[in-house]
Amino acid sequence: MSCRIVESKSEYQSFCQRETGIPLFSQDWWLNAVAGPDNWNALLALQGDTVVGTLPFVINRRLNSILLTQPKLTQSLGPWVRPSSAKYSNAMAKEKDILGALADGLPKFDIYRQNWDTARTNWLPFYWRGFEQTTRYTYVLTDLSDLDAVWQGTQSDIKSNIRKAKNRFGIRIRFTEDMGELIPLIRKTFERQNIRLPFSEQFLHHVDEAAASKGNRAIILGEDVGGRLHAGTYIVWEADTAYQLLNGYDPDLRESGAGSLCVWSAILKAAQHVNRYDFEGSMLEPVERFFRAFGAKQVPYFQVSRTQSRLLKTAICLRSLIRSGK
Repeated sequence: MSCRIVESKSEYQSFCQRETGIPLFSQDWWLNAVAGPDNWNALLALQGDTVVGTLPFVINRRLNSILLTQPKLTQSLGPWVRPSSAKYSNAMAKEKDILGALADGLPKFDIYRQNWDTARTNWLPFYWRGFEQTTRYTYVLTDLSDLDAVWQGTQSDIKSNIRKAKNRFGIRIRFTEDMGELIPLIRKTFERQNIRLPFSEQFLHHVDEAAASKGNRAIILGEDVGGRLHAGTYIVWEADTAYQLLNGYDPDLRESGAGSLCVWSAILKAAQHVNRYDFEGSMLEPVERFFRAFGAKQVPYFQVSRTQSRLLKTAICLRSLIRSGK
């Protein structure tokens, strides 16, 4: 099957309005919010007049290098392929041709690095073209239709924290439309780790305004009777999945268990709209342990990359050796 590749942001934007299967983080409005309308583009694979595949990408320029990378607050990006009802061997052959054509159609770059959606499990056509892959993991509650079953699957220490937050510390859940209430908690979470907030307040407000305009986000806060904010969670959803985008805690008030209560309240909120809850899993062990404790299933996804420049390859290798202490 031969595909015609078109690089066109405007055609991709029109396609996103028609196609309901495009993942949230690949949709044009999301890319406009997190990258800016002038900093991304997209490939479309066409068979006749039918779009059979897409590949949006964010463009970063550093010094003399062109990087096609992952924008902030964006769990996944990468190719989308139109589902096929053909028998497996034929569907795989078609997918191979589409992915191969998209890989060949990428503009000139020095570094390509994207985290692909969990639904995209075949990266062989990129491997055959010199790309590499690292398997990463997220954690997902795959069925929110039975919340009693979700509660039963939650570990006892999380349940105890939720009860403690409500009964001993009097934490109540409040939904807000003001992103400004959550940002101080997010900042404190990073400061506790001696890490600067990796995005500006203006950026967070901008992303929130875009999500709020779609009516598919919630800001959940946990506060005590004195009005002190203990923790907060930010979720955004689309189609059948909600994504836990941000969590924040007051380090001085962490013992209240409000963090667990906020996440559980976010799950309850998500269940009103979708059937899956993606914790946007972290590769950090303490964070992984916390997400897993809610009974979420480990789901792999691929980080696909390629570095064209030998100089950049050497720099990346040296940085990796320094981080590993070798």
